[in-house]
Amino acid sequence: MTIRSARPGDADAVFALLQQLAESYLPDRAAFDETFASFIAEGSNGFILVEESDEGVVRGYTLTTVSRLLHTNGPGAQLQELVVEESARGQRIGASLVTATEDECRSRGVRQLTVASRRGAGFYEGLGYLSTADFLKRVF
Repeated sequence: MTIRSARPGDADAVFALLQQLAESYLPDRAAFDETFASFIAEGSNGFILVEESDEGVVRGYTLTTVSRLLHTNGPGAQLQELVVEESARGQRIGASLVTATEDECRSRGVRQLTVASRRGAGFYEGLGYLSTADFLKRVF
């Protein structure tokens, strides 16, 4: 197992994984391609990490945004997306991706990493995350 930064050639695999995450919307491939390219570009405001099996198959990814925040005295980050291929779940791939995401955040000087996930709360609490707020959204 290898965890690394996403590359252009990972787009199809990441899009397929994203479709497993989507419950209340259908991912649009054109919008995905534009966003994926922006996240893997130098100087992006975030990053995508992928987990690749020993056979070279991408089985999971995280997408994290990084921004400067006043209340964290420096950069803050939000783990926006974590998806592991259904058939590969239960192998600690998700936990490994979160650890790698935390390491990347530290290397960027991030002071706080947050994640909003009602369904995955138990998973994140098991990794040391604390439930501190409700997450609200408004779709435009």
